[in-house]
Amino acid sequence: MGLVDYAWSHAVISDETHQTVKKSCDFNSSDPWHNEDCSQAVDEVLKQYKEIDIYSLYTSTCFASTANSNGQSVQTSMKRSSTMMPRMMGGYDPCLDDYAKTFYNRPDVQKALHASDGHNLKNWSICNNNIFNNWGDSKPSVIPIYKKLISAGLKIWVYSGDTDGRVPVLSTRYSLSSLALPVTKPWGPWYHDNEVSGWFEEYQGLTFATFRGAGHAVPCFKPSNSLAFFSSFLLGESPPSTK
Repeated sequence: MGLVDYAWSHAVISDETHQTVKKSCDFNSSDPWHNEDCSQAVDEVLKQYKEIDIYSLYTSTCFASTANSNGQSVQTSMKRSSTMMPRMMGGYDPCLDDYAKTFYNRPDVQKALHASDGHNLKNWSICNNNIFNNWGDSKPSVIPIYKKLISAGLKIWVYSGDTDGRVPVLSTRYSLSSLALPVTKPWGPWYHDNEVSGWFEEYQGLTFATFRGAGHAVPCFKPSNSLAFFSSFLLGESPPSTK
C-alpha cells in the first residue's frame, strides 16, 4: 500500500487508480491480488512507473545504452535535452544496470566466477523473474525479524531516500508504525554541511531517518551525507541535529 500511496501522492497515478486499489486490494491478505479489479489497478500503477525511473523519481531515465567488451559505456542516450539537469546526480547513473548486465554476460567473467565454462553462457539479468517465482525461502514480512533484533537490544537504524518509489518512505513508515514503538526523540531535521539532509525520529529500539533528495541506493545520491550518517551510527550518536 505504501508504494501505491506514494505513487499517488507524487502524481504518478490518477485519483481513480488510487481509489480502485484502496477499494479492491487487501494488502493484509496473503493473496491481495485475488480479484481482477485489484490486479488491473496495480498493473496500472506499474505501467505508469515504467515511464520513469521507479528507483529515482526525479532523475533522467536510461533510454538506451551500449557497452564494449570490457563492460565500459560506449554510448548512452538519455531522455533529456542539453538544457536539462545532467544525468549524473551525486554519482547515480540510471544506466548502471545495463553495464552490469553486459559485464556479467561476458564469457571471461562467467568463467572466472565459475558460472559457466565461458562457452555455454548463462543469460544473466539484474532481476531474474524465474528465480523470484521459484524462491521458497523468502518470508512474507521482515517485521518479526525486527522485533527479534529489538528485543535482543541491538542498535538499529532504518533509513529511506525520499525520492525512491520502489521501496518508498511511506512503506517504511507504515511498517514501523505496525511495531508501535514508543517515541524517545521526536521528529526533526538532521544536517550535513549546514543543510537539511533529511528528518529523523528515535524510537525505543530503533532510529528512523530520511535522506532528502535521495533515491533507492542512497549513497549513490548522497555520498558525503551517507558517510556522516554512518559515522554517527558507529559513534553511537544521533544524526547531527544542529547546523
